[in-house]
Amino acid sequence: LSESGVPQLVQPMIWDYAADLEVEGKVHLIEKYHRCGFSKVWFASAFKGATGVNQSLTLIGHHLQNHLRWLSVASSSPADVLEGIVLTGWQRYDHFSVLCELLPVAIPSLAVCLQALKNGGYSEKVKENVEKLLGMSNLEIDTFMR
Repeated sequence: LSESGVPQLVQPMIWDYAADLEVEGKVHLIEKYHRCGFSKVWFASAFKGATGVNQSLTLIGHHLQNHLRWLSVASSSPADVLEGIVLTGWQRYDHFSVLCELLPVAIPSLAVCLQALKNGGYSEKVKENVEKLLGMSNLEIDTFMR
């Protein structure tokens, strides 16, 4: 790869939507990309639409855990390698599938994930901030929102 010149033309994006994303494996992958000459990498997470082909509601806790794992990857990776993170919000698994997790039901998940990334983690203060921003009295992350 380094001899091809590709690392000077593109930046790889590492995709993983799992709540139990393996941090150490991702760090090793980033180190391999870096040794091949890629100066920057991107992460891709999901705030909705990655938990089931016909999922109707968004389980915030799943997506929050994914983002917290990506934060761990970022803090364990070589300095200045991370270019950014893309928060995907899938609408369907393929062109023949039904729509899943429409945006309105996923807005609380998007807000939680963005605030967790912005604040470097999730805490009671982050939860209260999201509740205030969305005008909610009780944000539920481990069950489906009522």
